[in-house]
Amino acid sequence: QVQLVESGGGLVQAGGSLSLSCVASGDGFSFDSMGWYRQAPGKERELVAVITYGATANYADAVKGRFTISRDNARNTVFLQMNSLKLEDTAVYYCYSTYYSEADDWRNREVWGQGTLVTVSL
Repeated sequence: QVQLVESGGGLVQAGGSLSLSCVASGDGFSFDSMGWYRQAPGKERELVAVITYGATANYADAVKGRFTISRDNARNTVFLQMNSLKLEDTAVYYCYSTYYSEADDWRNREVWGQGTLVTVSL
C-alpha cells in the first residue's frame, strides 16, 4: 500500500516562514514526480510546486521566489520551504506523488496525502 504523510502545517504571521514535509512509503514502489498542491476555502485545488526525481522543479507564478521545493530520494521525502508568507497562502496543502512498480507493470499511478492546513494571519 502506498501512502503519503505530510507534516509541518500550522499558524504563521504574514511575512513569516513555514516548512512542510511529506514522506512517501510503500514496499516495492518507486516514487517519481512529487509535489505540493493547495486548496483555499471556496477555491479549486491548484499546483504550488512540483519536482522530478532528477530535481527539476517548477513553481506556480504566485509562489516563485518565495517557496522552494526539494526532495531526498533516499528517504522518499519531499519538502516545501515557504518564506515571505502572505494571507493568500492560507490553504490546505496536499502532497502529491506519482509512483510505479514492476509488480504493477510499471504503470504510472498517483497518490495524495491527507492535507495539512497552513494559516497565515496578520
